[in-house]
Amino acid sequence: MSEEILINVTPVETRVAVVENGVLQEVYIERSRSRGIVGNIYQGKVVRVLPGMQAAFVDIGLERTSFIHASDIACLDSEGAEHADIRTKIREGQLLTVQVTKDPMGTKGARLTTRLSVSSRYLVYMPGAAHIGVSHRIDDEEERQRLRDVLEVTVREEDEDLCDGYILRTAAEGVGEDELRADVKFLKRLWAAVERRMKRDTAPSVIYEDLPLFMRTMRDLVRPGLEKIRIDSRESFQRVGQFAEDYLPEIASQLEYYPGERPIFDLYGVEDEIQKALGRKVELKSGGYLIIDQTEAMSTIDINTGAFVGHRNLEETIFKTNLEAAAALARQLRLRNLGGIIIIDFIDMKDPEHRRQVLRALERAMEKDYAKTSITGVSELGLVEMTRKRTRESLEHVLCETCHYCHGRGSLKSPETVCYEVFREILRESRAYESKRLLVLASQEVVDSLLDEESANVADLEEFIGASIRFQVEAVYTQEQFDVVLL
Repeated sequence: MSEEILINVTPVETRVAVVENGVLQEVYIERSRSRGIVGNIYQGKVVRVLPGMQAAFVDIGLERTSFIHASDIACLDSEGAEHADIRTKIREGQLLTVQVTKDPMGTKGARLTTRLSVSSRYLVYMPGAAHIGVSHRIDDEEERQRLRDVLEVTVREEDEDLCDGYILRTAAEGVGEDELRADVKFLKRLWAAVERRMKRDTAPSVIYEDLPLFMRTMRDLVRPGLEKIRIDSRESFQRVGQFAEDYLPEIASQLEYYPGERPIFDLYGVEDEIQKALGRKVELKSGGYLIIDQTEAMSTIDINTGAFVGHRNLEETIFKTNLEAAAALARQLRLRNLGGIIIIDFIDMKDPEHRRQVLRALERAMEKDYAKTSITGVSELGLVEMTRKRTRESLEHVLCETCHYCHGRGSLKSPETVCYEVFREILRESRAYESKRLLVLASQEVVDSLLDEESANVADLEEFIGASIRFQVEAVYTQEQFDVVLL
């Protein structure tokens, strides 16, 4: 499998595309006016404690107050304190050092924790955790144990009692003692700087900010099998080159500056794929298709055979469509960054073996996903429930806003429906006020319908109310807007 990372940098926006075998798999977008804040550490102030929810609101200097649950507040003073009532942990007005685990989404504020951590290329450092963990993505048991042993020896050179915790990241697979020792020292220096700011700064304030997106890409997305990292900004290329020289010398040869006149995302077809990812319908090669709907509570994916009629029988057609859909929807979840609860409506399969194979195909396809996922079995109705960890906004929420015309419904009242609303409004106006002439202001579509399909009904209405009705097109009106004016 060949993998490339494309980085498009402008003064207002940075975009990163992960392309596998020529197909776009993931997109990350960061805008200078609204940078993501996951990983940032803040000095905050508790503004409200909610005992009924076992949660609290914390002011960290953002537009909306942030949210912390009792389970995310570390209490190390007594056994069982982790599950204690939130009122025994914090109080209103208290200063609290917190880290963001989820960006603000929609109307919800950021999600916080007091279990602080900072990351390097190979490690996540967790002060006070006294634990060494290994990424579940490293599945070779011998390698997991080797890494654990090497890190423990390295850490105990500076911290004999192992008071702090570390997690070995996926990128640590195959690295040696020298690389891990360098990362440990870097994290210790970084944390010392964070502690100095924690003692000095008042609330609300930023204590520590994570790296910008193009630098985080080097730290988080570079993995074995990566062929090229192409960057279209000379300044960013130089900064990334320096970062690689200091921390990732083995990937220096894979960095490439792209100076072409044609935009890098156009050259690789990324722009077209992003536009497709904003639509509801995803075409399958067989002729089937997916319908993806995103709501605040969950996302749903419906699979249909469409134009695919198969070659043998109906059950075989359904099975092949579901298999193709399993691979396609796994890619769409990564590309659109859909998180939370996801309901997948596979086409009903009678054969239990077919259901098992489709579920296995979905699980295999999701193994490439770096977000944590959990999948249930296929129900008798063909439904699969799954969850995918959500830490940032979906692609749709980053790039789009609610439609001003339909207010998020995804549909408009038909011209016929609006015509009948106009008739009812005319009747209300004529009963309340005496007038021989009325003027209806409406959109072009509605006026056309009133003068054409509904002309006979308009004539009957004029006779019934004893007044003439005129129509005027208002170009700025939406299809659902209208006014009835007495003349």
